[in-house]
Amino acid sequence: MVHKKLIVPLVAAVALAAGSAFAATSGSSGKVNLTLWHNYGTEANAVAAVNLAKAFEKAHPNISVKVVSQPAANYFALLQAAAISKTGPDLGVMWTGLYAIKYQKFLLNLKPYFSSAEQSKINGLKYMALNFDPSKGFLVMPLENQFYMGFYNKALLKKAGVSAVPRDWSELYAACAKLKAARIIPMVYGADPQAIQSSPYPWYDMSYLLAGVTSPAQWKQLYTGHMPWTSPAIAAQMTKWVSLRKKGCTNKDVLTKTNILGSFIKGQAAMISDGNWDAATFQKAMGSKVAPFVLPFADRPQKGVIQYSGDGFSVTKYSKHQKEAVEFLKFMMSAEGQKIIIAAGLIPDIKGYSTKNSLSTQMLDFAAKQGLIPYAMLDNVIQPEVVTTGQKQLDAALGGDISVNAALKSLKATLDQLPADRKGSVYK
Repeated sequence: MVHKKLIVPLVAAVALAAGSAFAATSGSSGKVNLTLWHNYGTEANAVAAVNLAKAFEKAHPNISVKVVSQPAANYFALLQAAAISKTGPDLGVMWTGLYAIKYQKFLLNLKPYFSSAEQSKINGLKYMALNFDPSKGFLVMPLENQFYMGFYNKALLKKAGVSAVPRDWSELYAACAKLKAARIIPMVYGADPQAIQSSPYPWYDMSYLLAGVTSPAQWKQLYTGHMPWTSPAIAAQMTKWVSLRKKGCTNKDVLTKTNILGSFIKGQAAMISDGNWDAATFQKAMGSKVAPFVLPFADRPQKGVIQYSGDGFSVTKYSKHQKEAVEFLKFMMSAEGQKIIIAAGLIPDIKGYSTKNSLSTQMLDFAAKQGLIPYAMLDNVIQPEVVTTGQKQLDAALGGDISVNAALKSLKATLDQLPADRKGSVYK
């Protein structure tokens, strides 16, 4: 298929000045075929991605978008391998923060193609940016405003005599005792519903464990190593976390249980650690019986909520259709695109638009009306190598296979082995 290069001197000059290969092609000479990769499985994000592609095709008859669902467990490995051979997608799901920075070599810097006014509409733009500095450019168009979040079954708590949702460790342990006495599993853990791995994804919980003992600014110290993973405060939080299984606050098979969403929806457990991407599923299945809560992993009432522009879509540098791929990102920002995202049950990340999902509204209220402090997602602001180690070692501690000390030493060792410039003042 032959495509003529689009000659727009001003855009070309800006792109060259930014050092980007803006391989724009014109759709007027024929059909342009874009490929979009995602790792969303069947959750609400996947629904939004598919519906955005359909609507974009309708608005741009000369452009088709092939949406490809890739396995979540090795998505980034596939994306990186495809980048080396330049056989990957034009558009791909990208996690923000240090994930985007890690893969920046094959991601298009989007700054030249979006006006200052457009950029000002993007919430949390710094987390899409190089060194978290938007003046240097940004790499991702966010799909949604995300939350790591706990959800609870109001009816089960009431049945067990739990009068209020737990806010700290002591209240959580007390609620667990009552739920156990009523023969109700307090918290269900198992295979990650996002299919990132076949056991719990521990960084949902770790984000709240660290929020319970640190400020958002201190998380940079985890990146630099000035706050070691083996610090007494972190070890104390981890010890309380792994005690949940020992105290009977969870199902015994925390590392092997499957379909934990189904267990929670069916009323087989009172609480679950998850994310806002499943809010629409919970609300549809459980109605007014379900509500969100911040995971109460703190000695005093939890002060933080994990609220962050966690993921979106990037354009690959090697794409032969960068102009059209950027147009897809602009469509996401449009009123029509935002309506599609909202209809999927997600929380829009573009200013001027709001969610219609009541659970999502309740999540937004934690910071907006209840004064909780928004924190980033911990796994987006520490080195991906540390995240990968944690996925295995933190789970092993939760399951009782290794000690808390051994798990945290593994995280520290992974960080210590990284080059000095990967743990300095500049995010790399």
